[in-house]
Amino acid sequence: MRKTDSMLNSQLEILAQGHAYLEGVTKEDYSQVITPNFISSAGAHMRHIIDHYQSLMTGFSTQKVDYDCRLRGGDIENSPTAAIKKIAEITTWVEQLSPDDFNKPLLLSSEVSIKSKNVQTVTTSLARELIFVGSHAVHHYAMISQISFAQKSQLDQSFGLAPSTATFLRENSQPAQPKSMQN
Repeated sequence: MRKTDSMLNSQLEILAQGHAYLEGVTKEDYSQVITPNFISSAGAHMRHIIDHYQSLMTGFSTQKVDYDCRLRGGDIENSPTAAIKKIAEITTWVEQLSPDDFNKPLLLSSEVSIKSKNVQTVTTSLARELIFVGSHAVHHYAMISQISFAQKSQLDQSFGLAPSTATFLRENSQPAQPKSMQN
């Protein structure tokens, strides 16, 4: 299997995890903020994931990626059905990528300071940014997993599990621990 095929498959696996979560969550649980332990709903995390993928899709077509331009709020944050539609659009986009697309240069623009507006621009590639959005999604899936745990919902043990952690567990023949026990 070529590296590009492997990368595409990993992205599709990540998106499929999000889709499976969205298929099983109620609208109420999706939009619930469990205070004081959490300041965001599972839907806010899913919208944030989708925003990053959409920024990459737009940036790929314009050759300038800006993850700071996000929608925040809206239907995707409150409706699992709306999020499913966006995940399907992203999945279709990923499936249409070709190996030649991976090394095309892109500019990445990002704010880097919380004290003042400081935007930095660097050269990157689609492959590097796919690795980032996939890792970013898994990180937020872990947060969604914790929210679901607090809601007493059952999720697949691999939801929100970092690929390197999964490899560690496989290599050490350790069963996945409950999400509340993982770092």
